[in-house]
Amino acid sequence: MTKHTLVIHGGAGTILRENMTPEMEKAYLQGLEDALNAGYALLHKGGAALDAVKAAVVSLEDNMLFNAGRGSVFAKDGSQEMDASIMDGKTLQAGAIGGVHNIRNPVELAYAVMTQSPHVMLNGEGANAFAASAGIRTEPDDYFFSEFRYDQWLKIRETENAALDHNVQVSEKKFGTVGAAACDQFGNIAAATSTGGMTNKQWGRVGDSPIIGAGTYANNKTCAISCTGHGEIFIRAVAAYDVSCLMEYKGLSLQEAMDIVVQDKLVKMEGEGGMVGVDAKGNAALVFNSAGMYRGIQNSEGLKEVNIYR
Repeated sequence: MTKHTLVIHGGAGTILRENMTPEMEKAYLQGLEDALNAGYALLHKGGAALDAVKAAVVSLEDNMLFNAGRGSVFAKDGSQEMDASIMDGKTLQAGAIGGVHNIRNPVELAYAVMTQSPHVMLNGEGANAFAASAGIRTEPDDYFFSEFRYDQWLKIRETENAALDHNVQVSEKKFGTVGAAACDQFGNIAAATSTGGMTNKQWGRVGDSPIIGAGTYANNKTCAISCTGHGEIFIRAVAAYDVSCLMEYKGLSLQEAMDIVVQDKLVKMEGEGGMVGVDAKGNAALVFNSAGMYRGIQNSEGLKEVNIYR
């Protein structure tokens, strides 16, 4: 029986202790722990890695603190557009959605695209129409409304700027994406990622989160990866898949491959953020080049941690 492991993230960036109240810090740590509990409970019962990452991401999507699902930021037109993806390392099947509205749990819709359609990615109105046919739960606009997110948008809505962060102060960049990667007791691995994107984004912008190989990747031969950061650069770097390639073609360990991608390749491209990952032996790594990353890990050897700062 393989060591089973779950790793999660809730975004990365300039997350500093001095900018966090004790109450807010406690709330973020509790949100991370809730997501670990939701996903790991399935692994502990002998469940599949795919179901575990989905459950963990659903928990984070339901938490207003994180920029995904209920906590999604506002786009230029005042709407909330959401992206998500999920991938099964055993079969290499994947599902993704971009630019959807009113979907309570975008990762559930991505999973439905993978399991109930012949496609990998659906976008916009077509994805919402598919959601209706697949019985995916929706919510009215007020379910997704957060005064905190709305105030962020008001600060920059009259500009042409789009903010890649929770707090639109440039000095406090926080890349708001949630994700998970898991290895189950059978040695199968999976990853999932979900985001509300950029505050004040225009033109239907889509980042790395729903793009297989950029923000999410899983292959039992190598690793399962979920990324968070400056999406455009993670796309150009094909960040998640590059970790897999370094492991497959160079024989590197998970930790070695993630360190190269996050601490060298992305840094040279001025790509800030991080990623979490597992391999098919249950080894895990949580790597970031920013000041902080909301993150957590739990495994069958008794390790359980949630952290925010470097």
